[in-house]
Amino acid sequence: MTKKQKSEFNFEEALEELERLVSSMEEGELSLEESMKTFEKGVKLTRECQAALKKAEQKVQILLNENGETEAFKIEDED
Repeated sequence: MTKKQKSEFNFEEALEELERLVSSMEEGELSLEESMKTFEKGVKLTRECQAALKKAEQKVQILLNENGETEAFKIEDED
């Protein structure tokens, strides 16, 4: 992934890519080396998706505080 792609992470596209990776591995036609590279890429995408979900969950928690009132939200980069 290039720097531009990292800054413009798209959750839905990442999930689609994960589905493609899983399908290609399930077909059983990849060599061991290709399977390892595909698995590594899948793990990376999974981690990126988990981070995006965590940020979304944090935003929801902030927006729905104990009083049921909304609050302003700012995402802080973990990098």
